[in-house]
Amino acid sequence: MKTLTRIDRAITRFEGWLLIFFLSLMVSLTFIQVTLRSLFIYAHFEWANDFMGALDWAEPFARLLVLWVSFLGASLVTGENKHIKIDLLTSLIPPSWFPLREIFLSLAGTVVSALMVKASVFYIRTEISFGGTLFLSLPTWVGQLILPLGFSLICFRFLLRALGATLAVLRGTAS
Repeated sequence: MKTLTRIDRAITRFEGWLLIFFLSLMVSLTFIQVTLRSLFIYAHFEWANDFMGALDWAEPFARLLVLWVSFLGASLVTGENKHIKIDLLTSLIPPSWFPLREIFLSLAGTVVSALMVKASVFYIRTEISFGGTLFLSLPTWVGQLILPLGFSLICFRFLLRALGATLAVLRGTAS
């Protein structure tokens, strides 16, 4: 379990830095586009329009970064157990059963995210066979690799939580 926790911490650090980088890149590209558009429309600088043409790939890239930031953020909040929860069981079961509820919900999250990994791998295979491109001749499937990667990370985090809760119940340290 210690090894899995170390791996999780390393992944979390990498995800955090990647999230900061992607978010900064997304905001910067959007700011540059808005600034250039304003310079062209209001100040009538022709060079701004020419430069916007050279950056025609920036808008679809920023949209793609939204997807990547969303999945990286979802993985991080799942690891911190701060994800969106719809939990009817808490009000229906006695508090002494809460540790078992945590195991059950974590395993359910693991199964659902594992099914999403399988579906997203099928989707990526379909995109590869289709052969479409996004921008700058980048294949569509490359940009969408975050789908199986993100769901895999979420699955790993739920599995880690289920293992931790199970060990806590077995040791009698669950609260």
